[in-house]
Amino acid sequence: MIHLGDITKIHGAAVPPVNVIIGGSPCQDLSIAGKRAGLDGERSGLFMDQLRIIKEMRKADADRGRTGKEIRPRWMVWENVPGAFSSNHGADFGAVLQETVRVVVPKAPAVSMPKGGWPTSGCLSGMGNGGGFSVAWRVFDAQFWGVPQRRRRIALVADFGGFTAPEILFERESVSGDYPQVRTPWETLTAHAQRCAAGNDRAAIYGGEP
Repeated sequence: MIHLGDITKIHGAAVPPVNVIIGGSPCQDLSIAGKRAGLDGERSGLFMDQLRIIKEMRKADADRGRTGKEIRPRWMVWENVPGAFSSNHGADFGAVLQETVRVVVPKAPAVSMPKGGWPTSGCLSGMGNGGGFSVAWRVFDAQFWGVPQRRRRIALVADFGGFTAPEILFERESVSGDYPQVRTPWETLTAHAQRCAAGNDRAAIYGGEP
């Protein structure tokens, strides 16, 4: 393992490329038990440094000649508390989705919170620079993973080169099922997007009840 030090001082082009970058920005600024500073908070704002490093690394990899789904890192994982859904009246999680997609679609539109709040599981997909992308999220509870306490966390997976994000978080049988549709600006992003690995022809967010 290589320790690279302070994330704010790491430049993605100066470190060895990897296939996936995993991060869990400190949750104090998003937790309902904290001061709810949101993504503008000093700690939770480190999520933007995670994305910055991904963009820098991907650009360097593309400059070396890699294209499409071969550009690294292809995947990102982000973990945080469910309070992220309601932070700044839901705007912060929308910003997480928008900024994640902007890794491959620099002018991606804003993602507004659906009526009734963010669902605890869902995904979006579309066409970006050089191919498709997908982002999926799901709330897990540690009590079902061998931890003797209830500890709920959001897991978000992004595939910047394809539509595997929902397959990673959900079993194929559940992914291909009928999630209720949530109206979002993503429906106008592209006519070639896919619905959570199910082959729909429009970009949208699908999810369960909030």
